[in-house]
Amino acid sequence: MNNGPSYRIGRRTMAFVLAGGRGSRLKELTQKRAKPAVFFAGKSRIIDFALSNAINSGIRRLSVATQYKAHSLIRHLQLGWNFLSAGRGEGLDILPASQRVEGRDIYLGTADAVFQNIDIMNSYAPDYVLILAGDHIYKQDYEVMLRQHVESGADVTVGCVEVPLTEASALGVMHIDETQRIIDFIEKPADPPAMPGQPDMALASMGIYVFKATDLYEFLRADAADGESSHDFGKDVIPKIVRGGRAVAHKLSDSCVRGGAGSNVYWRDVGTIDAFWKANIDLTDFNPELDLYDMSWPVWSYSEVTPPAKFIHDEDDRRGSAISSLVSGGCIISGSRIERSLLFTNVKCNSYSRLSRVVALPSVEIDRSARLRDVVVDRGVRIPEGLVVGEDPALDAKRFRRTDSGICLITQQMLNAMG
Repeated sequence: MNNGPSYRIGRRTMAFVLAGGRGSRLKELTQKRAKPAVFFAGKSRIIDFALSNAINSGIRRLSVATQYKAHSLIRHLQLGWNFLSAGRGEGLDILPASQRVEGRDIYLGTADAVFQNIDIMNSYAPDYVLILAGDHIYKQDYEVMLRQHVESGADVTVGCVEVPLTEASALGVMHIDETQRIIDFIEKPADPPAMPGQPDMALASMGIYVFKATDLYEFLRADAADGESSHDFGKDVIPKIVRGGRAVAHKLSDSCVRGGAGSNVYWRDVGTIDAFWKANIDLTDFNPELDLYDMSWPVWSYSEVTPPAKFIHDEDDRRGSAISSLVSGGCIISGSRIERSLLFTNVKCNSYSRLSRVVALPSVEIDRSARLRDVVVDRGVRIPEGLVVGEDPALDAKRFRRTDSGICLITQQMLNAMG
C-alpha cells in the first residue's frame, strides 16, 4: 500500500475494528445484538463512529472482527458500508470467528482476533495497522495519531483520554513520563497515577493502538505462543511492550474533532443503561458536545428510505409537538407531546401520550394516553394505552429494568410478562 513518502499515511494504513463484544452491562439491549450494533443518535449504530473516524481520516481499508450475536451488526455493515470500492484499493472485510485456527471456533481475546486474521491483513500489505474498539462514541482524526507514531519511532502508540483521577479506578490507566512514554500500564488501579503536571487527572486507555504492521505481526505471534497469556491487547500485549519496548501515549485532546470553538473533548463509553440514556438525551441540548450536524466530519451510516417526520392534530391536550427533541424520519407524532427526547426512525406516538426524556429505538409505538419519563424503549416495542412509567419507582422496578438513578429500560418481553 506504500506509494511513496508523500502519500497520505491513512492510505498506507489498515483499520482493524474489534466488534465482537456483547456489552453485558447494557442488559436486555444486547440480548439480540452485540454492543457495537446498538442503536445511537437517532439513525446510527455505535460502530459507525469508529468507522466514520477512519474514513474521515483517509483510511479506506477496514476490517471488522465479529463474534457475539453478529447478525444485526453484519447486516448493518453490508447495508451501510458497501460504498467502498475495491478498484480504488478500498474495502471492508467482515471477519467472524470461523475456525481459522485448528481446534478453535471463537476468538479467545482481542489480540487473538487480530492474530487469527494476519494472513488476510498481510494480503493487503499495509505499512501500519490501527486497532480500534468498536463500542465508543467520539470523533477523532486518526491521522494525527498515526503521524505521532511514525515520528516517535514507538513500538506501539496507545490512544488515551484524560479522565478525573476520581473516575480512573474503573479503567486501564497509563503512567507516563514527561515525553509521553508509557512507563506503566495499570488495569483498574485502586490508587491511579496522576498525569505529569495535572495532579487531578489520569490518562485512561481508549482501546486504540497503532503499530507498524510487521511489528504487530511479531508481537501477536509471540503472544499466541505464550501459554500463560489471555491473548488480550490491554491485559497482555501492551503491558509486555511497556516492560520491554517503547510504548507512547497519544492524548485524544491532541486529535479530537471538536463540536466548535471552546468545545470539550468528547468520548463516551455508553456501556451501561444510564450512560446510554444520558449520551442520547444530551444530544437534545442547545449546543451538544457531540455535533452531529458538522458535515466536515460526518457520521456515516446506513440511511433508511423513510418519509419525513409528521406532526398532526392541533387541539387542546391533543397537539402533535416536540420541544428540544430529535425526531427521525418516518416518525408520526399524532396529538402527542414530546419533550427533550430522542426518537429513532418510524416511531409512532398516538393522541394524548406524553414523553419526557425518552429514548425510543426504531419502530416503537406509543398508544394513547401513555406517559413515559426517563425511559429507554427497545426496538419494536408497543407501549399499551394508558401505561405510566417514571412516576412510581417501586412499581417501575417490579415491571421493568430500573437503574439506581431511576432510568427504566422497557422491552416487549417485560410488557408481555405484565399480562
